[in-house]
Amino acid sequence: MMRLALAMVGIGIALSARGQNAMLILNEDNDHYFKLPAARMNVADLQTYVDQLANTKVTHFFMCPNGQRTSYRSAVHEAIWDEVDGKPQTNIWCVNAKILHDKGIDPYSVWIKRCREKSISPWITMRMNDVHFVTTPGYFRNTTFWQKRSDLWRVPEAKGGAWTDFAFDYSKPEVREYHLALVRELLERYDMDGLELDWMRFGRHLTPGHEAEQAPILTEFTRQVRQLTNQWAVKRGHAIKLGARIPSHPDAAVGLGMDGITWAKAGLVDLLVVSPFFSTADFDIPIELWRERLGPDAANLPIIPAIDNGTAAYPGAPRVDLDLAMYYGWATALRQRGADSFYLFNLVYRPQDKPPYRTILDHGLAEAVIQSNRRRHVLGYRDTVPPGFPNGAQLPKTTDKPTGFSLAIGKRPSAGRVFVVIGLGETPGVAEASLAVSLNGQQASAGADVPNPHPYGRNVARVLRFEISPATTRNGMNAVRVEKTTGEPQRLVWAEIEIVPPATVEE
Repeated sequence: MMRLALAMVGIGIALSARGQNAMLILNEDNDHYFKLPAARMNVADLQTYVDQLANTKVTHFFMCPNGQRTSYRSAVHEAIWDEVDGKPQTNIWCVNAKILHDKGIDPYSVWIKRCREKSISPWITMRMNDVHFVTTPGYFRNTTFWQKRSDLWRVPEAKGGAWTDFAFDYSKPEVREYHLALVRELLERYDMDGLELDWMRFGRHLTPGHEAEQAPILTEFTRQVRQLTNQWAVKRGHAIKLGARIPSHPDAAVGLGMDGITWAKAGLVDLLVVSPFFSTADFDIPIELWRERLGPDAANLPIIPAIDNGTAAYPGAPRVDLDLAMYYGWATALRQRGADSFYLFNLVYRPQDKPPYRTILDHGLAEAVIQSNRRRHVLGYRDTVPPGFPNGAQLPKTTDKPTGFSLAIGKRPSAGRVFVVIGLGETPGVAEASLAVSLNGQQASAGADVPNPHPYGRNVARVLRFEISPATTRNGMNAVRVEKTTGEPQRLVWAEIEIVPPATVEE
């Protein structure tokens, strides 16, 4: 009992100090390292992989050891290199993971040890319902259990449809036990600082149409995991925190059964990562609403916004890779809404010697860094919401009549240059059309064409950039109005506010 009390005191101390320590969390995808050349599958290179994060702004390294299968030899789930339908696996991920296994090397154990040596907090992040390519027959990720137990799918015996129709339904006790078995193994196997339950890979976990009423099922599952982390905290002699990655809006989250507010108020989690799925970057995460719903508990429980490496303006629009200025725009807008920590998903897929990867690692997303660099505040939407819940999309729109939208920019600039950037789709008369744009009721200059529209999306035929005085901007939300002046009505498919500070003023 004394050891338990000491462990709980340690957890309490960590909670009380958490709000004072901003975090930059890097999520290591479950397959990224294993796509490197086979010659790099050794302890020294695994250590070097962590060393690139040493003395940077990264505070936490979240390692994902599973998708449908594990990237290590599990006793409860199949390993990624195990045969599928009696066939050996040749994918580079499978081959390289097995090379490490055959050498007796567990990459996650190596990384955890190295993280501690480099003063980086090591976490394990577990994907709770990964369904990548499940509709592809014989795909190497598909597990035997998943194939044989189609009765446990969200849409039992599904023959087609969205990948998430084939996801496990956590309302079934067998599904919960299947995943709890892996939780138990991970906690026993790895001496982690924390465990994250990644509910955003993928974001559908309960019976379609019954997610909200079945939310207590995921709450009870989280409670069981919390009991396990507490038990292992005593065994390890240090706190083991529990986090969850869930949808970016609190009502969307509970509507899909992921009731983060209840989990937090019941003391079941130590942090919540509020996140889009993949299709878009959510530039409008309501951090202030999460804090309001948490009430007094918000003081000690971080609400950390997450971002993937791409965005789209509206559902169905082509996905565009984020550049450094977009990361800066996203972070400063959310910082103004109350965020002080940030979570980067899939950032490692960017070139590792170029922006944004290296720049963000080395300089972070502090306000001083962002305010001295170009930033882009882009319209996006929420890609993980229950049926009937607004996804926040403001595009596409047409200019047959005056139209508009709102964009959050965080702290307004006092100097430099500000542009409203509008992308037009391929419609008749797009090359000749002209538009008038205003920001917060003030008219912008005439639009200048951007020579290359393609970085704004494959559906963008023309991009116009309208300059306006920084004095026109407001902290937080800014209203843009667009009106056709000549030519045929046009289709607006991209919009952003671009801010260029004096130190980097261009042209």
